[in-house]
Amino acid sequence: MGSPAYAEGPFRNPDNKNLNDPGEGSYPVPYKKPVVADITAALHRIRGFMETATPTRVVDKKTGAPILDFSKPNASAITEASHSDMGIMVYEMGVVHAGMYKAQEVTGDKRFTDLTARHFNFFADKLPYFQAQEKQFKLERANSFSRFLDPRALDDAGSMCAAMMRARALKIGPDLSHIIATCGDWVVNKQFRLKDGTMARERPQAVSLWADDLYMSVPALAELGRMSGKRAHFDDAVKNVLQMSGYLFDKQTKLYTHGWNANNTDAPHFYWARANGWAVMSMSDLLDVLPKDHPGYPQVLAQLRTTLKSIGERQSGTGLWHQMLDRNDSYLETSASAMFVYVFAHAINQGWISPTTYGSIAQAGWAGLSTRINDKGQVEGTCVGTTFASDQVYYYNRPTSPFALHGYGPTLLAGAEMIKLINNPDIEVQHKVRTYHYMPKGAGQTNYREHH
Repeated sequence: MGSPAYAEGPFRNPDNKNLNDPGEGSYPVPYKKPVVADITAALHRIRGFMETATPTRVVDKKTGAPILDFSKPNASAITEASHSDMGIMVYEMGVVHAGMYKAQEVTGDKRFTDLTARHFNFFADKLPYFQAQEKQFKLERANSFSRFLDPRALDDAGSMCAAMMRARALKIGPDLSHIIATCGDWVVNKQFRLKDGTMARERPQAVSLWADDLYMSVPALAELGRMSGKRAHFDDAVKNVLQMSGYLFDKQTKLYTHGWNANNTDAPHFYWARANGWAVMSMSDLLDVLPKDHPGYPQVLAQLRTTLKSIGERQSGTGLWHQMLDRNDSYLETSASAMFVYVFAHAINQGWISPTTYGSIAQAGWAGLSTRINDKGQVEGTCVGTTFASDQVYYYNRPTSPFALHGYGPTLLAGAEMIKLINNPDIEVQHKVRTYHYMPKGAGQTNYREHH
């Protein structure tokens, strides 16, 4: 769990053609300019694993036999289980679909979104059956479609709702407007909030905020705004980014603490990496669709830039980031690292941050991240599901698992966005003095004469 990377090093930089250069270092990860073909191959390995790991079948939970007769409900009918927590309706799968959309966009390979189409066609086809099952047997949470029939938390509604709206805009799979309406209504109208409208939870204390909920709510609100044209949804998304940041963003460390309890507002801060990943992902997703004339646009952009600078400064010597961002003795964690790589690369490609320095940070991050994609297409080193806790021992000792779905979508996003960054026509990547410089085109002529 504490190893710096899973690939065997040390690695020599192949971009330095002088094999006898005494000034060239060796690295624990492949320190080199990423190769598009290599990234594409890694994305396909992940896609292949996800295809086999996410069945879309209905089976009898008692016997495991497939159910073929859908003319009348069966109380034992469930969607076939995938390994561990790799459910096809969980919030982490919404991020997987986002990664698949991006991977198809940059590679032109429709096989990436074929997975989305398969999942969403299954939802459209089988929802009426599970509605009838619920009406007859009142299974509640034991109903496999309970998240879509009766959402009870942002985790049930927000991420998958955003994924469905994006698929609808891209014309991938069937129109799931009926599910979008249900999950969108939960996010907008039914989720527990503070009196000021900030998304909140009633656990682990009676009134609590989680940084995770930025991602569980803001992208869905943003996509509702794009789909409907209603500015109120954009207003709500911006309000939640700024107000959640007011409660959770530490102005000294410039990082997000994982959570906040209303009954203990001066509690110690715990800077869990994935919480910060959810925060920067949500701001990035919002800026992608927020009208540039919205008064909150520059505020959200400023908050994203401030956070990315602080995160960039905490990158480890493997390119990955630690489970607790401010604690270098905590293990190196994959899902948050992938989120950061994606947002750094995406923010550069969108022109939100400069490629200078940040391009190299994204590249180094991908170098570390690439070592965590094994030959089977599994993403290793991802922290399993984690609650908002109040002690470091809990966070430090959360297990990692290749079946923790949190790592898959962000790694797909990171790889796809790195391909865009490498191919970005406005940026030149220079390998000079044994390192990399991402140069904006037209930024001025550099001079390395003293090195020749």
